[in-house]
Amino acid sequence: MKEKLYLGIETSCDDTSCAVYSPDRGVIAHRTAAQLDHEKYGGVVPEIASRSHMRSLLPLYSSVMEDAGIEPISLSGIAVTNGPGLTGSLLVGLSFAKALAYGFGIPLTGVHHLEGHILANALTGEFVTPSVVLVVSGGHSQLIKVDRPGLYEFLGGTRDDAAGEAFDKIAKMLGLPYPGGPSLEKTGKNGNRNAYDFPRALKNSGKCDLSFSGLKTSVRLKFESIEDISDKIIADIAASAQEAIVDILAIKSKMAVEESGVKRFYIAGGVAANQRLRDVMLERLGAGGIKVSWPEMRYCTDNAAMIACAGYYHFSAGKVDGLELNTFPRGGLGSWVSE
Repeated sequence: MKEKLYLGIETSCDDTSCAVYSPDRGVIAHRTAAQLDHEKYGGVVPEIASRSHMRSLLPLYSSVMEDAGIEPISLSGIAVTNGPGLTGSLLVGLSFAKALAYGFGIPLTGVHHLEGHILANALTGEFVTPSVVLVVSGGHSQLIKVDRPGLYEFLGGTRDDAAGEAFDKIAKMLGLPYPGGPSLEKTGKNGNRNAYDFPRALKNSGKCDLSFSGLKTSVRLKFESIEDISDKIIADIAASAQEAIVDILAIKSKMAVEESGVKRFYIAGGVAANQRLRDVMLERLGAGGIKVSWPEMRYCTDNAAMIACAGYYHFSAGKVDGLELNTFPRGGLGSWVSE
């Protein structure tokens, strides 16, 4: 019987990524080209990102297919991120995927970026449902109940900034290198996480909603009020700000798990790589008998392996899109299977 092989393409922001996935063997080949041009601007510039994808995608795809040792005709399907994300970046990946699908007669499916992050947990471990997943990154902070792949329930999310965005912007305030999230975590390791009592917005709201804009303001006001800024003070602010973010994420995650009655909890997205977040989730949720998991580090950030894996679930359920498939810059994750 012919092995099922799925190509994944991810270009939603500033990482160009391709992967080949097999439900039998897992990730067969995977490459990601990171864009370094944005560092001097302190953030992703959409036009630069889309142009970089145009330069990188074809040679990256060729390398992945060579690594996998297969020809396009061997593919059972092509999965591509079609939103949410930067429109120009998404269009590069989708246009390339459509060209391959049309040229070789391969089925095509569009994948919601958040679904990709959720199913990244299936790449290197068992993804058990029903479960609650915290998707937390630079652009997203959401708690989602997963009854099974394709059946999702939004439990709560940020009303303004995402947790990853708060990490990045606070790091920039403190003069730390880009990308800000890892820099803030590294600097915070040398600081006192209890030095400053930064706010945990919506802590007592009774809902799973989140907010991080007030935290950024509080950090900025504290930083600007200190006349003699030292490395120790920067480390303390970094550690305290990180603790505020992790603490409220843990509080809301525990609430979501208890209300849903599940026994499995997963973290997904770029901030899932944060060690303090992992430790606190294990401590708070694990104490209640909840098993906590997250993807391997390489699958926490944007990658095509998670998109290819999601594609496998799509195609297995008969979810195929036509060449009229379009991108969308914003939009929540909806279910695509019935209960």
